[in-house]
Amino acid sequence: MGLGLLALRASRTSLLGRSSSTISRPGFESGNPNFNLVRWIISTPELQKPEAATASEPAVPPPPPPRTPVCGARVHIEKPEDAIEVFVDGYPVKVPKGMTVLQACELAGVDIPRFCYHNRLSIAGNCRMCLVEVEKSPKPVASCAMPALPGMKIKTDTPIAKKAREGVMEFLLMNHPLDCPICDQGGECDLQDQSMAFGSDRGRFTEMKRSVVDKNLGPLVKTVMTRCIQCTRCVRFATEVAGVEDLGMLGRGSGEEIGTYVEKLMSSELSGNVIDICPVGALTSKPFAFKARNWELKGTESIDVTDAVGSNIRIDSRGPEVMRITPRLNEDINEEWISDKTRFCYDGLKRQRLNDPMIRGPDGRFKSVSWRDALAVVAEAAHQVTPEEIVGIAGKLSDAESMMVLKDLLNKMGSNNVWCEGNGMNPQADLRSGYLMNSSISGLEKADVFLLVGTRPRVEAPMVNARIGKTVRATKAKVGYIGPPAEFNYDHQHLGSGPQTLQEIAEGRHPFCSALLSAKNPAIIVGAGLFERKDKDAIFSTVESIAKQAKAIRSDWNGLNVLLLNAAQAAALDLGLVPESENALETAKFVYLMGADDVDLEKLPSDAFVVYQGHHGDKGVYRANVILPSSAFSEKEGTYENTEGCTQQTLPAVPTVGDARDDWKILRALSEVSGLRLNYTNLGGVRTRISTVAPNLVHIDEREPASFSATLAKPETQQKMSKEDFGVAVENFYMTDAITRASKIMAQCSASLLKK
Repeated sequence: MGLGLLALRASRTSLLGRSSSTISRPGFESGNPNFNLVRWIISTPELQKPEAATASEPAVPPPPPPRTPVCGARVHIEKPEDAIEVFVDGYPVKVPKGMTVLQACELAGVDIPRFCYHNRLSIAGNCRMCLVEVEKSPKPVASCAMPALPGMKIKTDTPIAKKAREGVMEFLLMNHPLDCPICDQGGECDLQDQSMAFGSDRGRFTEMKRSVVDKNLGPLVKTVMTRCIQCTRCVRFATEVAGVEDLGMLGRGSGEEIGTYVEKLMSSELSGNVIDICPVGALTSKPFAFKARNWELKGTESIDVTDAVGSNIRIDSRGPEVMRITPRLNEDINEEWISDKTRFCYDGLKRQRLNDPMIRGPDGRFKSVSWRDALAVVAEAAHQVTPEEIVGIAGKLSDAESMMVLKDLLNKMGSNNVWCEGNGMNPQADLRSGYLMNSSISGLEKADVFLLVGTRPRVEAPMVNARIGKTVRATKAKVGYIGPPAEFNYDHQHLGSGPQTLQEIAEGRHPFCSALLSAKNPAIIVGAGLFERKDKDAIFSTVESIAKQAKAIRSDWNGLNVLLLNAAQAAALDLGLVPESENALETAKFVYLMGADDVDLEKLPSDAFVVYQGHHGDKGVYRANVILPSSAFSEKEGTYENTEGCTQQTLPAVPTVGDARDDWKILRALSEVSGLRLNYTNLGGVRTRISTVAPNLVHIDEREPASFSATLAKPETQQKMSKEDFGVAVENFYMTDAITRASKIMAQCSASLLKK
C-alpha cells in the first residue's frame, strides 16, 4: 500500500473523531455509509489558466558567460573537423585534437595547479598536482598527461579533486624544509602559492625529514637540493632545450635525487634558465643570492644588447643599481629563454664606469673637467684638420639615434668616413637581404637542412642556436658546418674548414649537395665574421649561387641568411654608415670613437686626436685624448634592430652614472659648440630624421623583411676566394663587449667554464 493512501486514511480517521465529538447532524454520524464517499478536492488556479502555469514554470538558465582563458591562452584551429568539444565544469569549450585536459581547462579559464608540467618541455606526469575528476573515470586523472576526448566532462572543483590535491601537497611538503624565510625563491615560489591555494591547513608527517647534499653546478646556479620536489623540469630542459645531458635522476624511493652522473659543472650557455623553470628554491641565482626580495625590485621591460638577437628582457632594479635580469616572453625571438651572458652581465654596469668628462694632460694623466671645457677642446681639434682626415666609428652597443646623429655631425664637418665596428671597411649595404636573417628566427623551425658557413651559433647567438637545435631534435633536420672545429649541442656534419669546401658544394662535387638539393626548405646561414675578410664578396657570391641551385630563394621561402654579431650592426647598415675610403683610419687626424673598443688603432698616426665617448673605461680609453662619459643601454631610451630586421627599444631602468649623458645629446651639444648646429633638439626630432633615412627603424616591435627580388641581378665580382680557412669570430663567449669585460661574474665563468 502506498504511503500517500496511508496518510489519506489517517487524516480521515482523525477528522471523523473530531467531528463526532463536536457536531451531531444527520448524515454525519459515524455510522453513515455515505461518509466514506467524501472526496477531498484541492483547487489550483494554475490548472484552470494555462498561461499562468506557463509563467510560473522555472525559466531555462541562460548559458554561462564566456570565460577569459588563463594568461591569455589562445589556440588556432585550422580545420573545423579537427576540433572537439569538451565540458569544463559545465562550460563548453572547443579544442583541437591531441590537446591535453590541462590545456583545455586553461582555454576554459580554469587554472590547474602543476609543478612538473611546462608547455615547452615533454610531459613527465610525476608530480600529480594537476589531478582532476573526469566523468566515468574511477579515480582522479593527471590532466597534464590525459588527452582530451570528444564530449569529455571535466570537473576541477569537486570534493574528490580538492582532496586529491591536498593529499599530493601533503606528500610534497613531507620532506620539504622550512626554509621560506631564508630562501631566495620566497615571494615568487610556486610551492608557496599552490600550498596556500590548494593545500591543507595541517600535515600529519611526524618523522625525520630527509636531507640531500648540494651539487656544484658552476658559478651561476646555486643549489639547495633538500628543497627539490623531483619535478624533473631541469633535467628535461637540459636535454631538450640546452642540448646537454648534464643532469639526471639518481636513486629510487626516498633516496631519489637530481644530480650529475659524474662530478662536473653544467656546461651549457643556457644554464641560467633552470633558475626560472624550477618551481621551488632548489635552483636559484648564485650571484643574486641574499641580495634582495622580489617585492623590493622595480621591473623595466627592455632589450638585450650583448648580441644581435635582441632578446626581450626585464631589468629588475633597486634604487640606482641593477639587481638582476630575467627573460620576457617573445615567441618570435627568444621564446622565454635567455643566454647566461644576457642574464648575468649586469654587474658590469657598475664597474669601471666613466663618470666625468676628462682631458689628457701633458703628463699623460687624465683630469676631470666640465662639459663646456671638454666640448670646447674637441670642437677646436676638429676645426684644425681637413674633412678627409675626420673619422667616426660607432661601437657594438650603439643605438640607432646616436649613430644617426654621429653620421649627420660628420657630414656637417664634410666627412663621410663613418662606420660601425664589425661591419668591415667595405660592407654591402645596398640590399637589406645581404645582411639580415631573411627567414626570421622563428622561421628557422620550418627548415629541413641547414648549412652553416663560417658561423658558430652556439657562441655567436645562443638563442638562434636553440632554435636550430629545437628543429633538429623535432624533425631530424640535417646540419652541415663549414668552419674551424667547434662544439655543437645537436647532430651535425663537419664538412670542411674553409672556402675550398664551399667551392666544392657550389660545383656539385660534395656529398652534402644531395641533401641541399632534395630539401624542401634549405636554410643557409653565413656568419658576420666573414665581413672582415678581403675575399668576402667572392664568398657571398658563391653562397648565393649555392642558394639558387638549392632553390633556397623563392616567393614563399628565403633561406639565405646572415647571422650578425653585434646589436648595432643592422641599424648601422640601414642608416648607411659606410666609409668612403678603406684606408681612412691610416690617414686620420681626428678620430671619434663612440663606444668602439675593438677597433685596431695600431695603424693610426701617432699625432691623431682621439675622442672616446663611452660608458666604460675599456680598450678605447688608452689611446684617447678626451673622454666623454655616456649612458649604458639600461639608462637610456634607444632603438636597436636585431639580426632578423625587427626594431625594438630599450627603456631606462636606472639613472645615469655621475655626469654621464645620452650619446645623441653629447653629439648634439658638440654640434652647437662647433658651430655646426643640427636641426633637432629632442629624441622625437632625431627619430623624425631617422624616418627619412630608414623608415623601418621607427616601427617599434615590427619586423621589416627585406624586399628581395630574384630578378635584381647583382654585378658579378671578379674576386677569387683565398685558401685561408674561416676564422673564429668570438673567442670568448662570456667577454665580447665593454659591459661583459667589466663583469666579475663573466670573469668567473670565463675562468671556470671555458676549456683551456
